Amino acid sequence: MAELYFHYATMNAGKSTMLLQASYNYRERGMRTAIFIAAFDDRAGRGRISSRIGLQSDAIAFDANDDLQATVEAMGADGDGPIACVFVDEAQFLSERQVWQLARIADRMGIPVMTYGLRTDFQGKLFPGSNALLAIADELREVRTICHCGRKATMVVRLDANGTLVREGAQVEVGGNEKYVSYCRRHWDDLMQGYS
Repeated sequence: MAELYFHYATMNAGKSTMLLQASYNYRERGMRTAIFIAAFDDRAGRGRISSRIGLQSDAIAFDANDDLQATVEAMGADGDGPIACVFVDEAQFLSERQVWQLARIADRMGIPVMTYGLRTDFQGKLFPGSNALLAIADELREVRTICHCGRKATMVVRLDANGTLVREGAQVEVGGNEKYVSYCRRHWDDLMQGYS
């Protein structure tokens, strides 16, 4: 029975690496996968996923208006063979409607769906896609990384171009190591003192 999975973590935990490795495992066995990434996350190029350790893959760029279920149905009917698994990177950027589309891919089409993303933003608030995935995913899997103190990192802070801590701003601002640092809750709270 196919299920909807949500692998969540802070920044720099290896989520994209895990996704690319899992998709490779399917493809190595002759099975076709569909890989999605948010269209505005173009750090590796539009419609491209890249990990910090150098793994890369083409992906289908999606925005909030795209119907992911319809896309997977069309791919399955295009003559190139059935889709064995669906992968979504940066799943926090999914809309609630798209999370339900992914659930229907698992439930009605019998295709496993593996999503990877952040649970919370730099202010400690849930992203809409993460909120919906936490509510309805069949399996929740935490991908762990560590704070500088050695404790499990569960929070992230945002830095500006000068390396100064940012306490307010838009929830979505794409970036990597130069912009985000993962911390345990205690050290995040120490840095964000007075915010929460």
